Amino acid sequence: MGKSLNPSKRQKLIAHYDHRHLQEQPLIPGLPDHVAELCLSRVHPSLLYSVCRSWRRLIYCPFFPPFPSLYALFFSSSDNEIQLLSFDPMSSRWETVPPPPNPLRLLVHHPSFLCRNLPVQSISVSGNLVLLAATAPNFNPALSRPLIFSPLSRSWSLGPPMETPRRWCAAGASGPTVYVASGIGSNFSTDVARSLEKWDLGEEDEMDDFRWKKMRQLKDGRFSTDAIDAVGWRRKLCMVNVAKQGILYDAANDIWEQMPEGMVGGWRGPVAAMDEEVLYAVDEGKGLLTRYNQDSDNWEVIMEVESLRGACQMAAAGGRLCVICGDGEILVIDVVAAPPKFWAVQRPAELEPLAVHILPRLSRLDF
Repeated sequence: MGKSLNPSKRQKLIAHYDHRHLQEQPLIPGLPDHVAELCLSRVHPSLLYSVCRSWRRLIYCPFFPPFPSLYALFFSSSDNEIQLLSFDPMSSRWETVPPPPNPLRLLVHHPSFLCRNLPVQSISVSGNLVLLAATAPNFNPALSRPLIFSPLSRSWSLGPPMETPRRWCAAGASGPTVYVASGIGSNFSTDVARSLEKWDLGEEDEMDDFRWKKMRQLKDGRFSTDAIDAVGWRRKLCMVNVAKQGILYDAANDIWEQMPEGMVGGWRGPVAAMDEEVLYAVDEGKGLLTRYNQDSDNWEVIMEVESLRGACQMAAAGGRLCVICGDGEILVIDVVAAPPKFWAVQRPAELEPLAVHILPRLSRLDF
């Protein structure tokens, strides 16, 4: 699920782990640890977590296949800061993520916007969390470069500088590539409102490719005044603005297409794609969870949940959906189960959820 560590980092982590645990008993008596690790990697982490301390420690090691965890960006009104927390499904506890080098002091609430938050736009790509756009206290774009958090290395880094930092844009990913479209810079610009740029994380080790590349422009700026999730689906980006105008971007061929009528018609709340293959949507007015059928161009109702009314954001991965509901509750839905199951994750007190993501669990060297 996550992006693999490069060989040098992996060797350092393995050496550190081996040095700390040379004197401990083997993971499986009679087997070398590297063979035992291969055997245990086939067992569900929840079983390993409950058996013994050495197996519990193993599932959090940087080189062991990571299980998915819930991450949430929260706003703390007490200190006006953005916090990133991880919910560990094994221990059922929230864990504070190492903070970025500089505190995230972004404008989320303002008297001029009583009925809504100022958006903080983030996406998950290649097992990383990427912060792309937000508003600074002076109402200018807050981020001149993407801010990236890697759960496997527990570290923050910076992406390439944007030619035009922006806010109120469309942001999303297809495969390992990040896309930013439209939006507003320090001032409105038609060029920015029509622009589309991409940055490929798969090429981040190549210095010549550590930059944003301009792609085919939009025909107008109708997506420039909304914070829009550009949902990656089957090598396309799906975008719908607040006026319910939809468009598709074909990432493979660099062309814009009209969104099918049935697709945009059922886009009535947050939408997310499972493994970029299956689109799920929440009808925030009716509390319905739906799934898109491309053959019939309609949305099939999966279930109705009262808590889903007013839903504002959703993430999908590993057969589960995580949804921020209208009252700030975080709901998890297992769409693989028959019938689908759902449960609420209690959020930390006095913190307001802004976005949820499903990423690899945090690595730990000192568990």
